[in-house]
Amino acid sequence: MMFQRIVAGLLVLLAAGLAAAFYVDWRLAVQIRTMKAFVEGYVFAEAVGACERAQSSTPFKWNGGKNTSIVGLNSVKLDKYTVIASYTLVADGVYCDYDPIKKKADIGSSFLERD
Repeated sequence: MMFQRIVAGLLVLLAAGLAAAFYVDWRLAVQIRTMKAFVEGYVFAEAVGACERAQSSTPFKWNGGKNTSIVGLNSVKLDKYTVIASYTLVADGVYCDYDPIKKKADIGSSFLERD
């Protein structure tokens, strides 16, 4: 009888631990989405301005574009200490990657032409 109580108690603790872990994961995911939305909103105006000023054979026209969309904020972790961030916009089939750290825009007319 004592063994059954111990096993039942361990199962209850295991279920409570799993529930707590899922709750913490959910809360962190909500906070990360909120932070990402804030950063994207902060960077958007800078990205549009830099992309429209960038020199390219295919001009980037966000304000006069007929088909515009935001790909979003992306990051690549090269090693333990280096993270490269970029904010990607598309206007009339022309892609623009904006680096918020360097404040530099790179334009390409297709995904394969971009760095």
